[in-house]
Formats: sequence, structure tokens, C-alpha cells
Amino acid sequence: MYHLIVFLPLIGFLIAGLFGRLIGARGSEIVTTSLLIVSAVLSWVAFINVGFGSGTTRVQVASWISSGQLQVDWAFRIDTLTAVMLVVVNTVSSLVHLYSIGYMSEDPHRPRFFAYLSLFTFAMLMLVTSDNLVQMFFGWEGVGLASYLLIGFWYQKPSANAAAMKAFIVNRVGDFGFSLGIFLVFVLFGSVAFDAIFPRAGELVNQSFRFLGYDWNALTLTCLLLFMGAMGKSAQFLLHTWLPDAMEGPTPVSALIHAATMVTAGVFMVARLSPIFEYAPVALAVVVVIGATTAFFAATVGLVQNDIKRVIAYSTCSQLGYMFVALGVGNYGAGIFHLFTHAFFKALLFLGAGSVIHAMHHEQDMRHMGGLRKHIPITAAAMTIGTLALTGVGIPGTIFGFAGFFSKDAIVESAYASVGHGGFASSYAFILLVVAACMTSFYSWRLYFMTFEGAPRWGHGHESHGHGHDDHAHAAHGHDDHGHGHDHTPHESPWVMLLPLVVLSIGAILAGVVFKEAFIGHDFEHFWKSALFMGKDNHILHTMHEVPTWVAFSPFAAMLIGFVLAYLMYVRWPEIPGKLAAANPALYQFLLNKWYFDELYDFLFVRPSKWLGRFLWKKGDGFVIDGFGPDGVSARVVDVTNRVVRLQTGYLYHYAFAMLIGVAGLVTWYLVARG
Repeated sequence: MYHLIVFLPLIGFLIAGLFGRLIGARGSEIVTTSLLIVSAVLSWVAFINVGFGSGTTRVQVASWISSGQLQVDWAFRIDTLTAVMLVVVNTVSSLVHLYSIGYMSEDPHRPRFFAYLSLFTFAMLMLVTSDNLVQMFFGWEGVGLASYLLIGFWYQKPSANAAAMKAFIVNRVGDFGFSLGIFLVFVLFGSVAFDAIFPRAGELVNQSFRFLGYDWNALTLTCLLLFMGAMGKSAQFLLHTWLPDAMEGPTPVSALIHAATMVTAGVFMVARLSPIFEYAPVALAVVVVIGATTAFFAATVGLVQNDIKRVIAYSTCSQLGYMFVALGVGNYGAGIFHLFTHAFFKALLFLGAGSVIHAMHHEQDMRHMGGLRKHIPITAAAMTIGTLALTGVGIPGTIFGFAGFFSKDAIVESAYASVGHGGFASSYAFILLVVAACMTSFYSWRLYFMTFEGAPRWGHGHESHGHGHDDHAHAAHGHDDHGHGHDHTPHESPWVMLLPLVVLSIGAILAGVVFKEAFIGHDFEHFWKSALFMGKDNHILHTMHEVPTWVAFSPFAAMLIGFVLAYLMYVRWPEIPGKLAAANPALYQFLLNKWYFDELYDFLFVRPSKWLGRFLWKKGDGFVIDGFGPDGVSARVVDVTNRVVRLQTGYLYHYAFAMLIGVAGLVTWYLVARG
């Protein structure tokens, strides 16, 4: 069964990629989507079997690397953590495949698109089933490659190519740290296999390692380097800049990669390596601070964005910060719980946004929307459910709440509960997470009100293709708005796009209440078994349920404040936002320009790199190599080479004579040196 779960997407990729022209676009869609649905169904079967029964299983596929002490097998590690990720990856991927049949219906390159989707899914499955760090790194780089191909799918658009390269390069920065961490694990443990590493982690608590001229605690350094990889892949503060630009890819790509799967790879990796991180409290404190900072930073930027997909992208960035805070305070179950619930409601929001873009003939600017609820009621209902789940609507202390209510509140409570032993990092995280919850509610309802409520703003020359937001890029292919001619009235999406919204809506409503006890409640030990490691001094699961009442209600209050502010500013008195922006132009531009990180990195890294490349090209290659002297250095090198080649006569006595000269020279040097 596990072989089928992992390899069915690979088979779909090979069929669509190699024989797409032969079987056609429709055949490619049917084959890849069908195989993903089968894989998703089997993933739920595995989830039930592993989570509520069999426990950890190791499935050997093949021997892979055998080089001295380094022994690496290709094997699947099947435990509860793996099963949760299999459900998330394959469920979302199968629904995205199905959705894409409608969304990409006019694109002439559909076989290539569906092949890339399946390739990404296979790489992600390789990552989450890995039995060792080398196999994890293989999947890690595989999803990076697939994301590059998918973000830049519409390669006719310069902005898509630039976004794909940016994602690839920024991730390489994080992956460099990740690879150094893997090397250090091998140096310290003599193995990269999880079964060999985890039992010995406690033995190295006080061991030091010299790095960059300083002595570091070995496990702290290892975890910091590994977390550097997580920062890149999961778009954490300082390495976050690629995620919003990745919205240049088709909307289904945003839902698959940047909502539910690839960006959660860093969260999965830290949870998988919990037996190491538990013994590195300094590294965990760094995880908390970076996660809380990311949650706050991304929420502030999301307040003022006008592109519907970018608002959701910054929301993703912010919610990933919540997950890392949970991991950093030692509540790994809460972190994975939020990963699990977030997959449903964030994929729902992205696909719902795609349905809005489809209805608006590829318009993405919310300032040119409004009043859409009457025209696309099913999409509006799905987006409402997604917004309720994201903002954490629910009644504290009861079982009534949407998915995000249970998982996000658990993280806030965990941050407060860890203040006693977490010190500054935990206090810092608690404050920023509550503030971020208020901002999350505000920008989420702002998106909903600007898109679905109020007077229509799309009937006055604001139709598609006029604002540089051509998500579907059909203009490049000469296609006319899905066959709707010049009728620019918003239209509901076909059922092949609406069905995934219905399924994800169910998940956004029920995923929290159904699985709460398994992830963070009384069933934790039985459900997780040994998949997540918590040290003997880690009592967070107990203390998080004993926080003061005001702490438990603080996310609820933050959510209400955000909702009320959004309602007043975008429904009752819609002139207020413009006045606020005009009254605070510096702050507005600071947030609108994403804290100027892109400009800063352009100044520090991009321009110097371009200058160096241009210098080496013009001066090094052009002036010195090609132009120095009468015909250039390269011409002189060719002349010298030709003369040297003439020395190779082919006569044996010439070579013997040269050897004798060499022997005589060697003997002479030896005698002189001895003398």
C-alpha cells in the first residue's frame, strides 16, 4: 500500500510528461488526477491504521548509498507523523488536480502542467516518508525544483520567470545551512538514519564543536543549521521574500505549494527531528523568536495588500510563524495540528480566490471587485467558511469552533504556558501572536468585504487584463476569457472547480473538533506513540490547559476586534481607509512595500552580484581574454598549445630521451639537496 501511495504520483508524472502529446490534454488530466485520488484514499486508510493501531513501520525499498561509514537506504518511515503528512499532501494535491481541470481548461500546455503537479507531489511524498536525512534532502530539493517549474509555468511572462528564480535562489540560501546541518549530524553520530540518531541524541548534550573559530554546543549548532533550511523552505523572517512573489504561478499552484505542502516542509522537518531539538533549548528559543516575528511581520504587511492572492500569501507566511512558535515551546503536537487544519482552510481560501479570479476574468485587484456574493454565491460561501476558520471563530471552552480556532488558540495558550521556563522568547511570542491574531482577523475580513460586499467596482472599465494582474496569462496564448466573449458579468465557476471547495469546506469546519484530542488532548500518547519526542521535563501539554481564563479568551477577543474594525472600515464607513492612508503616508508605504526587504536585498546582494558579473564579463572575458594583445590572450593560448602539441612526435626514442633527462634532473636535485 505504501509503495502505491508514493509511486502513483510518479507514474502520473511520467505518463503525462512523456506521453502527454500522445494521449492529449484530457488524457493527461484524467490519468494524473485519478492516480492522485487513489493515493489520497490510500493515505486516509494508512492514517487510520497507523494513528489508531499499528504504530511505526519501516518499509525497505532499496539499498542506495554505501560509501565507507556512510550507509543510506531508500526506505519509508511510516508512523503517525508520516501518516498525517500523507493525508495533507495527497488530499490537497488530488483536489488541486481536480480543480485545475476547470481552472486551466483554456491553457494549451495542460499535459506539462499536470505532469509538474504530480512531480511535485511525488517529491513531497519522498520528503515526508524519509527514513534518513539524505532521503529527506532528496525530497527537499525535489520540491524546490518542482516549485521552480510551477511558479515559472507561464514562462512567457518575465515576472513569472523572475519569481521562479527568486524562489529557487532564496531557498538555496536556506538549503546551504540545511546541508551543513546534515554533514554535522553525520560527523557527530556517524550516521544519517533516524533510528541511529534519535536514541543517541541525549549523549551529546554537553559536547562542543568548533565552527567558524568558536566553540559551540554541538546539538545547538546542528539544530540552528537545520532550522536555517526550514526558514528558507517555510518562508520565515529574513528568508520570506520569495513566497509572495510565487503568486505569479497559476492559482492552483499557490494552493498546492504555498498553502498546504511545500511551505510546511520546514515545520515537518523540525517536528521529525524533535528528539534532537528537545536537547537544544537555545535553538528552540531561536525558533520561537523567528516564528513570532514572522507571524507579526507578515500580518502587518497583509493589512494593506490589494492583490487577493498576496493577502492570502502573507497570511500563509504568518500562520507558519504560529506553527514554529508551537514547535519552539515544545508543543510539537500543536504545531502539527495547526499544519493539519491550516492545510484545509488555506487551500480553500486559495482555490476560492482562484474561483473569484475566474469569475472576474482574471482580475486580482480587490479594489476592482465588490458585490460578488450575489453573482458567485457558492464561492462566497466557501470563502466565508475559510475566513471563519483562518480567523479562529469559536467559543472558548466548548466544542463549537472552526478548524483554526482549536489549533491556533492551542498555540497561543502554549506560548503563555511556557513563559516560566521559556523566559523572554515565550513572553515575546505570546504578545506578538495575540496582536497578529487581531491583524489576521482584520485583513481576512477586509478581503471578504472588499470582494463580496458593497457596491460593485468592476463595471466601469476595470475588466480583466488591464492592471498587470493577468493570473491566467491567457493573453499570451490568445485566449478569450474562457469563451465568455465580451460579457464581463461575474460568473460562477464550473462544478469541477466547486467540488474541491465543498470538500475543503468540510475539512475547514470539522478538522479541528474531530482531531483535537488526538493532537493536543488526552489521546496524544496513544495517537502519536513515538512519532514525536518530548523530554521528561516537557510538561507543556499539561500546563497549556491550566492557563488563566483571560489567556484562553485573548485570541477570541483579538478576533472580534479585528472583525469589528474591518466591518466598520469597509462596510459602514468605507472612506476611512483612504483617509488613514493619507494621514500616515510613511507607515502606509512602509507596509505596502513589505518593510522594504526587497529593496534592501537588492542593494546588498543583487546589485553587487550583477556588478561583479558584468565586470568579469566586460573586463575579464571581453578585455583580457578576447581583446588583450594583437588577437587576445585566447589566441596566444591556442598558438602555444599548437607548438606544445608538435612535441608529441610519436617516436619511442624521443620519449625515452625525455625520460632520461627527467631522471638526470631528479638525481641531480637529490644529490644537491643531500649535500
